[in-house]
Parts: sequence; structure tokens; C-alpha cells
Amino acid sequence: MSPDGSLSAERLQELRRMAIRLRRHVVESVHHAGAGHLGGPMSAAEILVALYFEVMHVDPAAPRAPGRDRFILSKGHSSIGLYAALALRGYFPEEELQTFDALDSRLQGHPDMAVLPGIDMSSGSLGQGLSPGIGMALAARLQQQTYHTWVLIGDGDSQEGQIWEAAFIAARYGLGNLTCILDWNDLQQWGWATAAGYDSDERLPPQESPVARWQAFGWCTIEVDGHDLEQLVAACARARATTAAPTIIIARTVKGKGISYMEGDYSWHSRPVTEEDLRVARAELAAQEEAL
Repeated sequence: MSPDGSLSAERLQELRRMAIRLRRHVVESVHHAGAGHLGGPMSAAEILVALYFEVMHVDPAAPRAPGRDRFILSKGHSSIGLYAALALRGYFPEEELQTFDALDSRLQGHPDMAVLPGIDMSSGSLGQGLSPGIGMALAARLQQQTYHTWVLIGDGDSQEGQIWEAAFIAARYGLGNLTCILDWNDLQQWGWATAAGYDSDERLPPQESPVARWQAFGWCTIEVDGHDLEQLVAACARARATTAAPTIIIARTVKGKGISYMEGDYSWHSRPVTEEDLRVARAELAAQEEAL
């Protein structure tokens, strides 16, 4: 990554193609497993591609190198998105993605750091990812290491009190080597019911604009289009260069991004993929790749 996060036209095309490949792996793996989370991994595709292919200092051949950047997927139910990114980056064969959520697979429904190279923290229960990120950032400071810690959280994640306790502490210690990215797709599993009740298809977004709240906690805040790779990489470069305070990148995204029948539909938070669903998804993703 260049100091300002700028990308050449050729590199930008490569990253866009990688995001399409990641989405294809997600839908194919969930189809093969018979169940799994889709909406969240789809909304986070560009975020994961930006981090693993342009931003983070990592080496798949040395997944435990002391000086590597750390990454925590706080919204652990989106694990198949992380697994796809790791496979594409070379941590393990892409064919292994077909074992997702199977008995004895290394690719469980939530990331397990004890079995899979490249996982820096096990996660699953929402709200718990930012706290270990603080520990990693403090460790880097105490050990005089230069690695950066990145934590990806979601809308539902942000409703847990532990996130805000961690947010206060991170700012209190001035952890400029810590960046949190909010995958703000405005749809958690079910959303908030409107006056029409839960039997209605109407849902309210899970939270108001988070910018003022994170600023009030003392964080540097950056807003981006979470599907714009240029904006994401530039924001990450700015976050890495910020040393006096932790940074939150608020990435506006679309749940189910990339598949027409999933986009903006909370029911695709977690749902089986039929043969017809898979056929349509593959066709749409192929068309997107051809259009690049």
C-alpha cells in the first residue's frame, strides 16, 4: 500500500475481481453446506479484500510472524467471508472452502484460532472482538512492535455494551495502532420492528448515524462507501498514519451486496441457498466480472 493509499487502475481492477471471486466462494460454500450466513459476508467483501490484498502486512507462509498485522472478525458469524479471503490470499487451498461448517472441518461457523492458520482471535458472540484488539494494540506498544491491529464489527455488534466499554478504553490509552471498521449495512438479523409489528416486512435500521457517537468516545472517524475499494484503501492508509488516537472507519454497505435478490433483504442474513439461487448468483457475478 502506498503512503496515501492510492491505487493504479490495474490494481483497482485486480481488487474488484477479487471481491467478485470472494462473493462467489461465499455463495457456493453456503450452498454446499446447506446453511450459513450470507448477507454480512457479502456486505464486507470489499473490506476484506482491501485489508488482505492491499492494506495489512501479513504473510500466508508465516501466519504467526510476531511483526504481522492482526485482524479480528468481531462479527464472527460472517466467517465464510473471512475464510474466502484467507483462501484467496493463500493461507490454505481454495478447495477447502467446500468443507465449510462440516464436522471436523477447520472452517467452522465461527472462526477458531486454535485450528486455522491466519485467525488471530476466535470470535462468535457479538460485541467481544474489540476488547482483544485493545490487548493486541497495547502489546505492540509495550513490546515496541510496529504492527497494526484491525477489528471488523457490524451493526448488531455495535449494540453490545462491551463494544462501548472497549471504545472508551482504546481512546483513553490513545491507541493509534488500532483501527476498527464498522460494516454499516443498516440491517442486522431482523432489524427493529416498526409500528406495524414483527409480522410486517417493515424494519427500522439497527442504529442511528454512528459518527457522532464514536467521536464522543474520542475516536478519529472516517466515513466511506464500503464498496469503493479506492475509498477503503485510502481510509486505511489514513488510519495507519493516525498515531494519537484509535480510528473508526464507518463503511456504508449494502447487506447481500452483489446478488440482486439478496441486496437490502434482512431475510438473507442466514438462509439456505437453493440450486436456482446458486445459478442466478453465479450468472450475476459472472456478468459483473465481464463488465469490468
